[in-house]
Amino acid sequence: MRGQSFTTYGWSVCLWILIIPFQYGYHISVLNQIQAVLTCEQSSDLPYHLSLPTCIPMSKFIFATITAIFTVGGLMGSLVANLVMDRWGRKGATRISALLISAGAGIMGISSSVASLGFGRFLVGIGSGLGLCVGPIFLAEIAPTKISGSVGVLTQLGIVLGIMITQALGLRFATPTEWRIVLAFSCVLSASQFIVATFIVESPTWLANRARLEEKKVASHRLWGSAVSDANSQDVEAPLLDEVEARREEVHIAAVTVPQLLAAPDLRKPLVIVSLAMASQQLSGINAVLYYSNDILSASLPNMGPYVSLGITVVNVLMTFPPIILIERMGRKQLLTLSTLGALVSLSAVGLGLNTGFVTLSSLAIITFVMSFAVGLGPIPFVMIPEVSPAHAVSALSSVALSLNWIINFFVGLAFLPLRDFLGGGEATKEGRVFYVFATVLFVTTFALGRLYRGRV
Repeated sequence: MRGQSFTTYGWSVCLWILIIPFQYGYHISVLNQIQAVLTCEQSSDLPYHLSLPTCIPMSKFIFATITAIFTVGGLMGSLVANLVMDRWGRKGATRISALLISAGAGIMGISSSVASLGFGRFLVGIGSGLGLCVGPIFLAEIAPTKISGSVGVLTQLGIVLGIMITQALGLRFATPTEWRIVLAFSCVLSASQFIVATFIVESPTWLANRARLEEKKVASHRLWGSAVSDANSQDVEAPLLDEVEARREEVHIAAVTVPQLLAAPDLRKPLVIVSLAMASQQLSGINAVLYYSNDILSASLPNMGPYVSLGITVVNVLMTFPPIILIERMGRKQLLTLSTLGALVSLSAVGLGLNTGFVTLSSLAIITFVMSFAVGLGPIPFVMIPEVSPAHAVSALSSVALSLNWIINFFVGLAFLPLRDFLGGGEATKEGRVFYVFATVLFVTTFALGRLYRGRV
């Protein structure tokens, strides 16, 4: 039994869940926005403010290490996410995520040493890794049938909104006496999420799978009111895969662990699908494109240098709205295909523009790539995970998929510059070659994904 529409309370729960991806996006970018004042690159006449140092001296290598600790923590959080979700439920896992992020951001906000800053960043990473696994599943399990895809896209919207807000706050508070406010904002937001959890219902699907049927009825009524559709009605769309047509009806089936998932032949297809989806997202070259975006667009817009990153993020946010509407009309696969085609053309154009010194071409291609990524490659993988997964395996599949996402993200960041220098041979006219590699890898992964993933008609 699924709802046809949200009640006001249901939308409130949805908003509460979206704090998780918002915080993930927020902390992807937060240190970059305050780097100059945080690391003492920007001098201050006041060594202390409110009994705390106005900066923490560190080298660029140490700063890069502190930044990367977030990824390490994220991987650890995603690796244990399935155990947490299945043991304490979607609501419980969300509360744990909020607690970790609040504690971590709070520690970072009052840090006076590199060690405490790194520890806080690590806690935030664990909380984000756990939260990014549970968030899309929680949304999918409470989403009304007719708008399940649109609700799923909100995960990516939360991420890019988090990046945009941290960049905006960074522009305003990146001063020796105010940079801690940026971290305090995150701490207070997650603390509020933890407190408000008292008024949030558990996922009806999770309750049903544990035979807590009375609690499920209460949760369903609060989320969807009386407008609950029969799973056998003609209004319910066909599932994405034949293997999961009865997923919503599964009850009393013990949740599988990650080792059981990897060994189960009947779960191999959804495992490959979610793995390819996450690989395509990270191997698209999004981080490499954003790496060049500041330099290239600042050259095209010399008077707008400080606002270039924020402008790109605003484009990303705006272009995440169309898939919210289009995903139920066009379908997941068509939207993903359109996004991939746009990304392939844009990557090739970025490479050509860099190799030829045609700054205008590179600038336009960066913008079109961000737009293309936002309409499909960004949001669709998060929508796919709960939709292609049997209910008893969704936690384990999410854990594996998001762990893969963190791992690929880490290694792409690690290998990007050495690969660019190797392919370019140190020549500026060959720096664009690395984007041809990204285009090739993206084509291969999405082609393989397209052969397995049927999408919705």
